Amino acid sequence: MHSYQVLINESHLDTFGHVNNAKYLELYEQARWDLISGNNYGLEQIKALKIGPVVLELDLKFKREIVNREVITIESRPQEVTHPLIMEIHQSMIKADGTTASSIILKVGLMDLAKRKLITPTKEWLEAIKC
Repeated sequence: MHSYQVLINESHLDTFGHVNNAKYLELYEQARWDLISGNNYGLEQIKALKIGPVVLELDLKFKREIVNREVITIESRPQEVTHPLIMEIHQSMIKADGTTASSIILKVGLMDLAKRKLITPTKEWLEAIKC
């Protein structure tokens, strides 16, 4: 499991004073970039190889309110590859008291950016995504 902490700030909020629904996707993405960049598969590697991850489907759930200046931890748990071209990543936003504020399940693939098609996950990608 990979953990990524973030301080919620005013730019994350909607008019109700809690995190805007679209910001959840941005925060989850930041945590995934932190995971793969920490495993030597950041943007420079993606540009050099012309191979990168793409989100194919997601299921996002909101469970508890997250408010301004709250510190949350995003936990990322890549799952086994269940299809030759697709894997799942499970992520959760955990509040300081340990409750889950949100969860997301993503189906992701690895895309050949030149050919614009999914490819079988490479050894480098599988190493980058593991925690």
